[in-house]
Amino acid sequence: MTAKIAIFPGSFDPFTNGHLETVERASRLFDEVIIAVMTNTSKQALFQPAEKLTLITTATKDLSNVRAVAQSNELTIDFARSQGAQYILRGIRSVKDFEYERDIAAMNQVQATEIETVFLLAHNRYAFLSSSLIKEVAKFGGDISTLVPANVAQALQEKYR
Repeated sequence: MTAKIAIFPGSFDPFTNGHLETVERASRLFDEVIIAVMTNTSKQALFQPAEKLTLITTATKDLSNVRAVAQSNELTIDFARSQGAQYILRGIRSVKDFEYERDIAAMNQVQATEIETVFLLAHNRYAFLSSSLIKEVAKFGGDISTLVPANVAQALQEKYR
């Protein structure tokens, strides 16, 4: 039987507890979860890809079937194929997310009918979270300790010193 492999693509700038909660749940559903650290060309990143990989790897160290990798400049669907993934995992926080992700999933289905997109609804306690919001609060010294893994909170504090 073929292992069920899912990729979880995103810019993860920074990786939040919402991301972590999605990955934890996915790790129980799939044999392997690959967190694909991507570059969002429409945004100015706070963390470099290598920093993101380190932060995510540390935050997910207790999940034996999870790993993080940097994705090169290619379509997510092509990256999924290169990793042997049959699933693309996406977290949904709101109707707005769903509409955006539905369109991407439809395009991916045109590109690769063998790869299925799976949506996981965000837990209510994280449904409002976004990396942009976290960065804004952290920049002005707000308490983000319950919103991101401890290592990410520390890295954000260092960035905004």
